[in-house]
Amino acid sequence: MALERKKQSFSFLIDETQVTLSALLRDGHKAPILFLHGFGSTKEDYADIVNFSCFDGHPFLAYDAPGFGETECQNLQQVDLTFLVKTALKAIEMVRFERFHLVGHSMGGLTALLLASMLSERVLSFTNIEGNIAPEDCFLSRQIVEYPALSDEQFFDSFIERTSQSEDYASALYAASLRHKVKIDAVRGIFSSMVELSDHGRLMDTFLGLPFPRMFMYGEQNNHLSYLDHIKSHGVRLARISHCGHFPMYSNPTEMWQSIYCMVAGGRG
Repeated sequence: MALERKKQSFSFLIDETQVTLSALLRDGHKAPILFLHGFGSTKEDYADIVNFSCFDGHPFLAYDAPGFGETECQNLQQVDLTFLVKTALKAIEMVRFERFHLVGHSMGGLTALLLASMLSERVLSFTNIEGNIAPEDCFLSRQIVEYPALSDEQFFDSFIERTSQSEDYASALYAASLRHKVKIDAVRGIFSSMVELSDHGRLMDTFLGLPFPRMFMYGEQNNHLSYLDHIKSHGVRLARISHCGHFPMYSNPTEMWQSIYCMVAGGRG
């Protein structure tokens, strides 16, 4: 029987900015799992882990990143990928995860990649769910450059409208909740830093150089990604999720959880 998840808040300072992190977590006796959500999503993307008995005994932590959900951040203008990595470092310190499995989606996958490169001796495995590793991955974040607007509010309104009209799986569902989950003042800093890192941060080299088991999970709608064969040839396990685009947790959660468990079960430790 799965241990029940609980909701908890953690307060701390990052670069003199007060953050109150809203989290879901569970205790357990097996290797812990850290989950990082994508842009426009929240910790609840991972709440259903408790419904999959294969994860029984695994502690986990999922939280709303600054700028999203129920987490409060004193200065949203400071939030970028560097700030998100510092948040992740604080979070695992708060819950005392020593060695852990790492799962990140999209923005959270990029955050996880940067975190993993800093803590490579502590990560047991890394499941990267369409997190940025190449310039072509900026199909959402690059809109901050491609669609200039008079204000952040105007940009976000247009972003929601474009996303809602996309033919990709679950895009309309995703777009419908963006206004409720995202704090507008954090959008520009996050998107701009994602584009900068994807274009100039040598993310592919970082990903392929990680010394532990890695999986790249992608929706079948995105099987056009140019680097899939390349990363597979360098030892990265590929997980192609059927009937899915960028959001497996919305389109095909059962297959997503099964693939994550394969990594957790196969990771060392």
